[in-house]
Amino acid sequence: MSDLTTLLEVGGPVAALGGGAAYARAKHPAAYWSTVGLPVSTVRLLSTYGSVMEACGLTVAPSRLRVLAAKAMTRREVRPVPPRRGLLRPTTTGLRIRLRLAPGQEPADFAASAERLRHAWGVHAVYVTPVKPGVIELRLVGYDVLRRVRMPRKIADGFLKVPVALREDATPFVRDYRTIPHQLTLGATLSGKSMYLRHLLAGLAPQPVALVGIDCKRGVELAPFAPRLSALATDPEQAAELLPVLVKEMEDRYDLIKARQGIAPGTPDEEITSDIWGLSEQERPVPVVLFVDEVAELFLVATKKDEERRDEMVTQLIRLAQLGRAAGMYLEVCGQRFGAELGKGATMLRAQLTGRVCHRVNDEASAKMALGDIAPEAVVAACSIAPGRPGLAVAGDTSGGWSRIRTPYLSLTGAAETCRASAGMVPDLPALEPFRPDVPERPVEHAAPVVLPHPVTD
Repeated sequence: MSDLTTLLEVGGPVAALGGGAAYARAKHPAAYWSTVGLPVSTVRLLSTYGSVMEACGLTVAPSRLRVLAAKAMTRREVRPVPPRRGLLRPTTTGLRIRLRLAPGQEPADFAASAERLRHAWGVHAVYVTPVKPGVIELRLVGYDVLRRVRMPRKIADGFLKVPVALREDATPFVRDYRTIPHQLTLGATLSGKSMYLRHLLAGLAPQPVALVGIDCKRGVELAPFAPRLSALATDPEQAAELLPVLVKEMEDRYDLIKARQGIAPGTPDEEITSDIWGLSEQERPVPVVLFVDEVAELFLVATKKDEERRDEMVTQLIRLAQLGRAAGMYLEVCGQRFGAELGKGATMLRAQLTGRVCHRVNDEASAKMALGDIAPEAVVAACSIAPGRPGLAVAGDTSGGWSRIRTPYLSLTGAAETCRASAGMVPDLPALEPFRPDVPERPVEHAAPVVLPHPVTD
């Protein structure tokens, strides 16, 4: 009886501890990783590093000098040598470790074994990143960071850079307009495309840039951000008037650059420029970011007159995409579908959009429109996005690289307040003044009148 009592006294706290750990792992994975997962994974990695590398085929034969030294000092068998590892660097989401590759190894060998390393060390995922020739970094992620997105506290942002989402390897996904000037964002209804757009607008609002919007859904997506917009078109007719003005603005900027290049011989090379970023700050025009929501609405036609207008708008969009970067004009094109079936010029415009972000789509063809021409293997990842995870997307570019990302929640009120607070940052562009949206003044909030209760009668 005393043994049973002792067992119950010991087993009760152990069961409670195990239940608490299981609850923390399910509901608070970050706290569980910091307290339990990190120590366990560290011990497992250090104790099994050599055997795991050998089992995954990531070891190489030892050098002749090492073989001779081993035979001279001991009669033990000389085993294959794993890559030399650096110090473990724990993070709030996982571990980082650098490896020096042995002769004959390449990063692709470790990337192919990432799934086996994940199971061997008991982590959520393993990612391989080349650091320099002969050195790679293994990034071990302890839990699913995309289930509940928390952006890192320290993010290296800057001018025309917006940290808009979190990658699956726990690094921030930063939209850099200087590096990737134009981007196509696709996604079905309730896929999180609007949330992605909110983050871009809220991130650019405090910066000295001009924000221009084309929202053919009567402005329901972009109208809340009107205090910060330099121009807004809410139907195809207004868009047909706005796009030529933007093209003329781009041509004027090219004239400014051309005038700056007309310099006498002997001028230093650093004073000659081919884009606005080589101009001095006093004469450099402000960058312009054009947001096009539901781009398919610009392609739809009902009459012959609409078809002529559509062809003109598509031509102007293509010109902005081809020539806008040097003039500091960038495109952010959003929609549900974007393919050749929209009409003439759609494929040509898509080819000019370097960045691609594909949220959940309704069919495989839509995913191929966004990613099929740059990373065919990313199409499968985009088609596997579940409806219950809004904001999850696959991001890629024309280099062929891609990764899963997820945008954190940002309320429409919060993004609109950011734009309203940054209304003073709207630059002075006289050409866009006729398209400046009207911003209604906020109604004065009065105290609600006190309503006295009335007696209940027949």
